Amino acid sequence: MVSFTSGELDALLAQFFWPFARILALTLTAPIFAERVLPLRMRIGLAVLLAAIVAPTLPAPPAVHPVSLAGVVILAQQLVIGAALGFAMRLVFVAVETAGELAGLQMGLGYATLFDPERSDMLPLLGQFLGLLATLAFLALNGHLHVIQVLIDTFAALPVSDRALHGAGLLTLASWGAQVFTAGVLLCLPLLGAMLIANLALGILTRAAPQLNLFAVGFPLTLGVGLIILALMLPLLAPQFVRLYGEGFAAMAEIAGGLQGR
Repeated sequence: MVSFTSGELDALLAQFFWPFARILALTLTAPIFAERVLPLRMRIGLAVLLAAIVAPTLPAPPAVHPVSLAGVVILAQQLVIGAALGFAMRLVFVAVETAGELAGLQMGLGYATLFDPERSDMLPLLGQFLGLLATLAFLALNGHLHVIQVLIDTFAALPVSDRALHGAGLLTLASWGAQVFTAGVLLCLPLLGAMLIANLALGILTRAAPQLNLFAVGFPLTLGVGLIILALMLPLLAPQFVRLYGEGFAAMAEIAGGLQGR
């Protein structure tokens, strides 16, 4: 008959529970995994499965009782690590949706919105369209598997311990957010430039012919030019998505290193 002491049970619980907390935090924030179409029970089950696979390969956790104050601190650290990694990848998709929102606003589609059940809010149509394209490209490139791989690699770079986390990782996350939103603006820059030229042409046209109805001519013109430029841009978006995903994976690893203090 196999028997365990209370200390051995605490060690086994800690070996599984703290990696599970980090993985669960990522599945609740990372793209694809955090979608509301996936039931919470499925996300928790995925975290349990990954933790059961990963935990036996990890070094022994610190000799801290999981229910003690120190154990709660370690739990909070694991939640922060997982949430920071998932949020770093989420920013890539937010930047793509922001690019679509800016482009739609310039095309005259600012009022064209659809209800997004994920956020329980109305979102611009073009932003949702580019967001869906980014999601499909992410799945086609097995990005969700790369996210899991990067998360597992962080257990080697940032193992479970009772050491305090460094704020450099959070600063890296903040700077990464600024870079990603800049990339989102650059992503829709060709369309913004075309819309600027079209609006300048409309301004010159209305000055030359004041009797011209600007609303009757301007809206179809800007919408038509915007759709043409968007159609020309679509084949060029895939390499940009791949580049953003690669930078997102690198940012996840850099954030983990910054939290460790490297």
